[in-house]
Parts: sequence; C-alpha cells; structure tokens
Amino acid sequence: MKSIRITDPECCRQAWEKYWPVQDIFDLWAVRQCFNAAYKRPLSFHLIEDKGRVVGFLPLSLVEETGEYVFFPGETWKGKTWLEQNRIIAESPEVFNALCDCVPGPVNLRYLRRSPLLDSLEQVKPDETGYLFYPRIYDFSMDNFRQAFPGKTRKKLKADVKKFEVRQLIWRYNHLPDIAELFRLNMAAFTSDSYFSDARFYRSFERFAAYLRDMGMLRMTTAIVDGKIAAVDMGSVFNNTYTVVAGGTHRDFGGIAKVINLHHLEWACHNRMEAVDFLCGSFNWKERFRLSPRPSYEIHTQPGTAVFHGSRYGQKAV
Repeated sequence: MKSIRITDPECCRQAWEKYWPVQDIFDLWAVRQCFNAAYKRPLSFHLIEDKGRVVGFLPLSLVEETGEYVFFPGETWKGKTWLEQNRIIAESPEVFNALCDCVPGPVNLRYLRRSPLLDSLEQVKPDETGYLFYPRIYDFSMDNFRQAFPGKTRKKLKADVKKFEVRQLIWRYNHLPDIAELFRLNMAAFTSDSYFSDARFYRSFERFAAYLRDMGMLRMTTAIVDGKIAAVDMGSVFNNTYTVVAGGTHRDFGGIAKVINLHHLEWACHNRMEAVDFLCGSFNWKERFRLSPRPSYEIHTQPGTAVFHGSRYGQKAV
C-alpha cells in the first residue's frame, strides 16, 4: 500500500469532492469551507492507495493549540468539533490503521456515523446522540403525530400554541438579517457557553447562512409575537432532509421554543420531507417529542497504539 499526504488547499478540495460521499448538508465541501475560512487550520488529507486504487481517505485539520488532528475543517469549540455525520472511508481495519499511521500526531475523530467497520476498531466509544423526526412514520400527518401522545399531552400542546396565537403570532421566513437576532438571543441565553461567543464560529455561521441562501437551501424561521421577535431558528434543506442547525429564543416568551419546534415538524410533514434532523444535544424536549435517536461514535488514537482488533500497529511502509 502507498500513502499520500495532501496539504495544498485546492488539491484537498479535489480529493474531498472525489472521495467523500455526499449525503447530508455537512458532506458538502462548500459548507465545510464556510468554517475553514474562519478557523484557517493547516490541512492534512491522507489517502491510501493499493495497486493504483484509492482504498482509504482521511481528511484532517491540525488543531495547533492541542496538537490533535481532527476532521476537516477543525471547527472546535471548547476543544470539540461541531460538524456531524462524519465517516471513516477505509476498505478494511488494516487500511484505517495505515491511515492513522500516516498522521504525525494524535487523532480525535468525533460524530462518526454508524458503519460495520467500527465493530472491528478497538478505540471506538459512544459520542453524543442525535435526534430526528421522520414524517413518513406518521404518514406525513401532524394529526397522526399528535394522536401518538396521551390526551392530556395533546391538550397541553394545543394550549401552548394557542397561548401565542392570541398574541398575534406571525411566522417570517428566510429574512437573512434575522440571523443577527439569532446570534444575540443565543448568546443572551447561554452567555459564554454559546458557540457564537467564539468570533470564528460566529463568522462561520454568517458565511454558512449566506451560502445556503445563495443556493436556495436556507430555511430560516422567525416567530414574531406582539410585534417582537420571540425566536429564530436557522436550518438547511438538502437531499429532502431539513436540518435545524441553530436557534435562539427570547427569555420573555417562555414556551416559544416548543411552538417553533412543532412548527418545524408541521412544515416537514406538509412538504413531505424524509427527515428533520435536530442534531446532537441533550435537550429534554427531543425525547418528549419522541424523536428517533441516532447514536454517533468517536475515536481517539495516539501514534503507536492499536486501532483494530489483532493489530500490530506501528510504523510501517505503506
């Protein structure tokens, strides 16, 4: 086997677009580039060739402050990357071993999607759990969704929405200036725990929103109550999946988060989306809404350690 390391940005882009499958919004090079432009991490893309055929691909960025290599583009916040649905591209555990062997430092891979290859790797651990809503389960009907709850819960959900409807609840869509209010509300609620307290993440999302708008994939939802912005959520629509990526709610409108989330589900049913992806994050409402959990996984390696069962991992010619 032969190993190839790529650090030139244009060559990295070409390798990504050739070898990284596109299924979700985060699989698009242009989306990741929104974050790369802000974080500016050194690139370290690795290929393994066998008899002239690429059998493994590991696109990494170096987090210089920790010395770790993480999935491109290295958009870390408090030491952890944010973009989800990453994957290992390797035809066998031995190929993944060879990929890791090429990396000149520890590797920290997060938000890995499930694959049979993970069963053979020793250092796989559970990562955070994502949550999705599948409209098809309810025959694309919100009435069917509500009927899945006990009567008392249905009444409460209806009352929660009615409380805001009588206060002149209005929905506004894809008004890009509302993203500034999303940032403000999010930072007001979470202060230093807000991703947007990091200027790099803030700028990344500004670029991300502009890209989605330009490509016709933006779904920004603003709830206006009594003439004031009560909540703003930003999402993307790609491959018939609606991904809600960020949001903010005004503290003076308690319960509006539940209402805007119900609105997302209703919109997805009406438009016959395959899924609404609310991403990871341990918010209790996701379980109360009976969303479907999707586990993710992580791998941490150190140079010279085994990464698959039976491996004699170490320096070797590839």
